[in-house]
Amino acid sequence: MNKFSIEKLYEMSRQLRRDVIKMLMISKSGHTGGPLGAAEMFASLYFNVLNIDPKNPKWEDRDYFFLSAGHYAPIWYSSLARAGYFPLSELATLRKLDTKLQGHPAPVHTHGVPGVEIASGALGQGLSVAVGAALALRLDNKSSRVFVFHGDGELNEGQIWEAAMTASHHKVSNLTAIVDRNNCQIDNFTNVVMGLEPLADKWRAFGWNVLEINGHSIEEFLKAIEKTKDCTDKPSVIIAKTFMGNNVSIMHNDYKWHGVPPNDEQGKIALNEIAPTSFGDFIKFDWEKE
Repeated sequence: MNKFSIEKLYEMSRQLRRDVIKMLMISKSGHTGGPLGAAEMFASLYFNVLNIDPKNPKWEDRDYFFLSAGHYAPIWYSSLARAGYFPLSELATLRKLDTKLQGHPAPVHTHGVPGVEIASGALGQGLSVAVGAALALRLDNKSSRVFVFHGDGELNEGQIWEAAMTASHHKVSNLTAIVDRNNCQIDNFTNVVMGLEPLADKWRAFGWNVLEINGHSIEEFLKAIEKTKDCTDKPSVIIAKTFMGNNVSIMHNDYKWHGVPPNDEQGKIALNEIAPTSFGDFIKFDWEKE
């Protein structure tokens, strides 16, 4: 795929946010806060970073992306649809009966979505899968890279740290983990539920190359991705500091929006604040009239 410019990536991130709000308004079910906060990273991944072919999702030389925090599904579905993995019209079917767009993502062979490698939703498992995929690619002498996306509350799971030790021990340098550090999880702020700090030092102690960035800065995210390529003796983790519900005043930095969809009034407020994009027909709600 052709790489988007920085300006175009920001426009796409706004479109992904609008898609998320519209999908959740239609479904009246799903997770709002985390997906809105991760829009810049998903836009960057799917329109600049990942070496993929949406017309051939199983292309053997593709990069691999795993969504460990499966409740971020709306922002992923929007990214996949906008990239061309399936028709935009299907975004309106989120969480409906017989849809491919289940509440948590599933691959094609389980009536799921092209571009989804594994089912996810049981938190804590994605890093283990990503480590296995990265090791397999190395054994096959493939240059493909593996990326896995986590919520910070998910780091409470012990399996994450078992996988972190394994990746470090085997020097799996073709693996990059991304942690959405929004300090929120479903029932409170992370420091209340289970303190994570000093988070960067924990990852370093487990033998990882650690990069800390502003997760809403596409420039910082892309620079961090480039730096991971220079690290050839250990896995990398990008700790991306974000705000849950970013760009929407009624949701900003509020953990209560973790698993709640907007009603019609809240959705209209969100859509107006996120603002229309400026690329005309290229990026718009052609799947659902505004």
